[in-house]
Amino acid sequence: MKTMVTTIAAIFLTALPAFAAAGTRQDHSGLVVWVFLGFCALIVVAQLVPAFLMMLGFVKGVTKDREFAPDEAQNKS
Repeated sequence: MKTMVTTIAAIFLTALPAFAAAGTRQDHSGLVVWVFLGFCALIVVAQLVPAFLMMLGFVKGVTKDREFAPDEAQNKS
């Protein structure tokens, strides 16, 4: 038990320098950059909505029952 506690403590002590990183950003990205990224995300979402609706239309077209299929099967027999 003591070796397990020592091992865990050693792992946490080696990770301490990672938590001591500075909290400020070095790239100075301001509000304009975030507005631009939000606009890009809006374009992507606007492209995905019609694609999703088209895929639903394809699924409905493939899975819908066709009325003429049973009649053709009876005529061929």
